[in-house]
Amino acid sequence: MKIIALSAAIATLLAVVSEASLLRIPIKKIKESSSDTLNRYSRTGEYLGQKYFGQQKTSDLSDSLYMEADGSVKHGVPLSNYLNAQYYGNIEIGTPPQTFSVVFDTGSSNLWIPSIKCTSIACFLHNRYDSSKSTTAKENGTSFEIHYGTGSLEGIISQDTLRVGGIKIPGQQFGESTKEPGFTFALAKFDGIFGLGYSNIAVKHVVPPFYHMIDRDLIDEQIFSFKINNADEDEANGGELIFGGADSNHYVGELGWSNVRRKGYWEVDLEDIKFGGESIELDPIGAAIDTGSSLLVAPTTIADLINKELGAEKNWSGQYILDCAKIPDLPEFCFVFGGKDYCLTGQDYVLKVQDQCISGFIGMDIPEPAGPLWIVGDVFLRKFYSVYDLKNNRVGLAKAK
Repeated sequence: MKIIALSAAIATLLAVVSEASLLRIPIKKIKESSSDTLNRYSRTGEYLGQKYFGQQKTSDLSDSLYMEADGSVKHGVPLSNYLNAQYYGNIEIGTPPQTFSVVFDTGSSNLWIPSIKCTSIACFLHNRYDSSKSTTAKENGTSFEIHYGTGSLEGIISQDTLRVGGIKIPGQQFGESTKEPGFTFALAKFDGIFGLGYSNIAVKHVVPPFYHMIDRDLIDEQIFSFKINNADEDEANGGELIFGGADSNHYVGELGWSNVRRKGYWEVDLEDIKFGGESIELDPIGAAIDTGSSLLVAPTTIADLINKELGAEKNWSGQYILDCAKIPDLPEFCFVFGGKDYCLTGQDYVLKVQDQCISGFIGMDIPEPAGPLWIVGDVFLRKFYSVYDLKNNRVGLAKAK
């Protein structure tokens, strides 16, 4: 099995290795201050709203993201929630290679980075791609635009050689952002986004890098997998992304598989939830497994009920705060996927920031046809290894080790 992992720890990515080799490059986890973390959690709804259904502060939604019932996008672009993501690694674009740190995001499908043509403050604070310095760059010039809050992220589609792990992909199309609004992107600790969702939600029909890996036989299996660590004290040990397979050394027991219900996000059937050992008996609903999100997002009514049972109360910023001393006594919470229970303890779903304990459950009502929908982020994925099988359209989960 050819396994390619990604890292921000190595500036020059390794060459393609033999079939028998295991290439492991760790993902890095952002080291942030407590105030950074509080800000990120408090703005989760804003970023996920934009990412999943194009929510914005203006009344004009004509170009916002809108998912059809079959998972296809009618307008706009999925925008990853920058300040809600923590895990990232390095890629290289161009010849000679230019290095960029990116969030590997199963909740979107485009690769994009800042451009040297961008004059926004945010761009000057990040690495910017310069096509004039690459001998393999080709112009495309197709424009794209992302409506975001009070402004827009604008840019052009470009084409160049991408290197990710030990994989080289000539002629990869990607977005060059030429305008980034406000301070949203200025505050990000990484440069861009590496989308790992289905191709049908890719803006301008750009073929995602993972599809090129498959079409060009650069990997043995149509699979990628994530191990995400807590890594609170060790930035470099954020986890591992593997292209071409899964590593059984990263999980306990057998993988449990759930079929993708709509090809767009990696959305599976959430069959039920259990709280304190009691089944809630949910109506049929989807859950998007999202490596680019930090928290667990439920329909507002359910999130409010869960937090009420936890004894959590909203603070001035809308976060649910609870007594840290109660964490050992909090009830177990379980997702039911594919007939199996995947359970979290209070230690798993309560986040400690400064002297506060914040519930990992937040509420957001994603409208039809995309919703209603749960978003299952890193609170869950730190405990469970996840495998994404494009050939069989399914997600595998097992307890991580």
